[in-house]
Amino acid sequence: MFESRCGVRCSVCSRKTEGNCKGCLVMEKTFWGGECKVRSCCTNRNLDHCGQCPDFPCGMLSNMGKAEGFDPSVKIAQCRAWREEELQIISH
Repeated sequence: MFESRCGVRCSVCSRKTEGNCKGCLVMEKTFWGGECKVRSCCTNRNLDHCGQCPDFPCGMLSNMGKAEGFDPSVKIAQCRAWREEELQIISH
């Protein structure tokens, strides 16, 4: 089951408590006050998460957080895992 649009595992994210983040699946605004372009993209495309996108992994996701020192490959791997889980459910 997916927890976010971009591949962040909210259940183990420290920002959930430190930043009072509700998670992008239910929040109206980001905890940092700006726009999450990945969330907006998924919403506009009617996708639950980036792994469902035909353009996955796109440049936006591949560069998300790099400037802040985060490794986007972790989120990409998680979106890929969610996509694989969904494909397994569909094939059964």
